[in-house]
Amino acid sequence: MKKAIRKLGIASLLALSAVVPATAQQAPTADSVILLDQAWSKEDREWYYSFSQGSAMVSYDLFLNMETADSRELFRNGLTGPAYGFVPGAVSPFNPDGLPIGVTKTNVATAIKGWPAGDYAGVNCAACHEGHLKYKGKLIRIEGGISNTINFQGMIIAIDKVLLAHLADAAKFDRLAARIGASTPDAKDKLRKRIESERVRINEYATRTSITEHPWGPGRVDAFSMIADRMTAVLPGIPENWVMGIAPVKPPFLWNAPQGLWTQWAALIQNPINRNYGETGGVFLPIDLSSKSPAEGLFQSNGAILELQRVESQLSRLAPPSWPEDVLGKIDRDKAKAGKALFVEHCASCHNVWPYRWTEPNKYGKRFVLVGLVPQTYVGTDKAQMEALRPLAITGELSKFLPGEFRDKPLLPQLLFNALALDVAREVAIRKLNLTDAQLVELNGYREFPGPRPPEHVYKAAPRDGVWATPPFLHNGSVPNLYEMLIPAAERTKKFYLGGDFDPVKVGFDATATSGTFLMDTTLLGNSNAGHSFQDGPRGNGVVGPLLRDEQRWALVEYLKSIPETPGRVTPFGGPPEGQLPQK
Repeated sequence: MKKAIRKLGIASLLALSAVVPATAQQAPTADSVILLDQAWSKEDREWYYSFSQGSAMVSYDLFLNMETADSRELFRNGLTGPAYGFVPGAVSPFNPDGLPIGVTKTNVATAIKGWPAGDYAGVNCAACHEGHLKYKGKLIRIEGGISNTINFQGMIIAIDKVLLAHLADAAKFDRLAARIGASTPDAKDKLRKRIESERVRINEYATRTSITEHPWGPGRVDAFSMIADRMTAVLPGIPENWVMGIAPVKPPFLWNAPQGLWTQWAALIQNPINRNYGETGGVFLPIDLSSKSPAEGLFQSNGAILELQRVESQLSRLAPPSWPEDVLGKIDRDKAKAGKALFVEHCASCHNVWPYRWTEPNKYGKRFVLVGLVPQTYVGTDKAQMEALRPLAITGELSKFLPGEFRDKPLLPQLLFNALALDVAREVAIRKLNLTDAQLVELNGYREFPGPRPPEHVYKAAPRDGVWATPPFLHNGSVPNLYEMLIPAAERTKKFYLGGDFDPVKVGFDATATSGTFLMDTTLLGNSNAGHSFQDGPRGNGVVGPLLRDEQRWALVEYLKSIPETPGRVTPFGGPPEGQLPQK
């Protein structure tokens, strides 16, 4: 078994290295980027692109000055090229060094085990939840959407190679030392030791947390497994709990996320600070899970609680993007009207329709948009996420500090152990803020305690407003365009390229294109494009609707292009006024 895992790791690294050549790309000019009305100001956008949520990947001075592994070019300059696919960022008060969108400067004020105090480069949610649609030389910016170009997995593999290259190549090391002002033998010795220490952290992530049988490709990560691996295996030092990321997903779009009852694909967490802190846990949040006791630093973290609260608040003011008719073509309103009737008939029982169905008010008077939760056995889409984690994980020394009934339990379901470790660390970080009861209610998004038990083996079916801007489709990005979402699953394209121009006809990626940055192969583990099928036969087992006539499919596509019907329309947080609620 161990030999098989070692062979798999080598094969995976070789496969990943084949898709991450360091290639710089000219940043888009201001007149090539089209901004849509999503109700955010310029300041909103610039803050979101660069705010720190506590992630500390590699020392900031190293990140700014290290070269690629095989050239003298600065590594940071290639992040916006096709190898890694980050969206170029502009210099702003929030981003004085002009880092790509989603790459941030983070300060670790007090040392946390494994992270000395200092400035670090990290990532925030905009790295994966911000992107462009390419069309005829233009880039349509989608705020809070998905990045279908970012290769996070490939970037980590590359940084591991970069740090190793600076240790192995004396000339490369000396150039780095000169750039950061390490000129004396003592300074150079300290720099070398720092690189060695930081490479341990990066190498662990590259060869354990994000190692996979085949590359996820751009725009997809197995965040579920990455978080669980860090929280239950890597940080507490329990390698037996390691899991491979077999279930890559595309990031969900973020408009209506704070207003919705559930946000994650698997409907795991309603409380926003729990959800956002946990997300940071998967992307280099410094957390001490290996010290002997809280007095020695156990559960200390660099979680940026108030920044995570601010981003959730700002996302509650984000409107879904409206189809830009002046760029992508006019919408046939009559066809869209026919499509809406079909959507209400065949789709709205799962996918809520504006002005939405809402929950009843909770004890804080807040309503939330109802989000469909569809059993995987019914919708029939890829089930790898349901099988990714271990049924049981070893709790080790952390068992002595778990809350309530879980204390001293030697084994717990891995998902539960992961949640408990995050819960304790998050509450330690929150207590430092000395918030009032009212502030705590707001921080927790006005959700009640205890929260509901997460449903098992379901996928979220959220409202479709703005979905036109988020290809490829299904939770794992396995369907190239909206048209193919409406045909029998067996007839869908099995392999298609990502990275090409947006197709405004079928709405998504052109499944016939033979060029692009990555070939999506839906026959591989975790990539299935089965399910959500419109075909003859009884509902369930992957069939969600009847076999549609082609004119019905095109009408549905036209309707999905047309929503939201009002540009800049923001869903009210907490629910609309009583008189504006839809009739049940």
